[in-house]
Amino acid sequence: MTPEYKRSIVSYYDATRLDYRILWFGKDNRSVHFGYYDNLTKSHEEALHNMNRVMARRAGVTDGDLILDAGCGQGGSAVWLAEHFDVHVTGITLVPHQVIKANKHARRRGTNGRVEFHVKDYACTDFPDESFTLVWACESLCHAFNKMDFYREAYRLLKPGGRLICAEYLRTERPLSVNGEKLLHEWLNGWSINDLDTIDEHKNNAEQCGFIEFSYEDITQFTKPSLRHLHTMSRKLWKFGIFLRKFGLRNDVNHGNHYSSMKQYEAITENLWRYGLISMRKGGI
Repeated sequence: MTPEYKRSIVSYYDATRLDYRILWFGKDNRSVHFGYYDNLTKSHEEALHNMNRVMARRAGVTDGDLILDAGCGQGGSAVWLAEHFDVHVTGITLVPHQVIKANKHARRRGTNGRVEFHVKDYACTDFPDESFTLVWACESLCHAFNKMDFYREAYRLLKPGGRLICAEYLRTERPLSVNGEKLLHEWLNGWSINDLDTIDEHKNNAEQCGFIEFSYEDITQFTKPSLRHLHTMSRKLWKFGIFLRKFGLRNDVNHGNHYSSMKQYEAITENLWRYGLISMRKGGI
């Protein structure tokens, strides 16, 4: 990532932290991701926890795992993993305030002995080779300017036989129609995401780095209620947001986030992107 792109990501999460706290976080979690709705899910907060549960099951999380949460946000997934498994989780993010919030969340939940958080770029860390048994990326790979850089570093950091699990936004094709590309980027630009890859592009990047057993599951139907929830809230508050911006109480980043929170749902209803789970393994023992 270029320094300018990194700064845009940090600026986005700095400016929108109040939005997340008021509209998205639950009492017991700090999950900066969408929820997974199945037949047993009854609330927004349950859906956020459920996404972690689904990812953990797909990744085969077991006691003793050494997990890198690559793009950990405010520690929602890392703390959840430490609460449900006897694991050690290292969370990394570009955003300094997220490390502070994640540490507070871990202390409050009593998991601070089994989680740690650092300001680092997941595409270029200083961890030793083969430090982890699992790399976890929940809605964070999308921020990589070049997705290959993420896969290359994840491969280096995994022990032989280690796994990678990603919950990720995926464009349906490249290129889309002119209007399709316009709508997709109206969403992405406001969330400081340079672009999305197709599933074939992800598979090609992963396999070039040496990963095996690449697997993909489209879970759009299970996340769509969460996407729609964000869209509905954003539309209801749109005029109020314009009012706040007019009087200098909301900046351009806040306004862009609000606009994009509507556009993401419009884009998925136009079949411009899908929500998927991607998993794979590093060869070896």
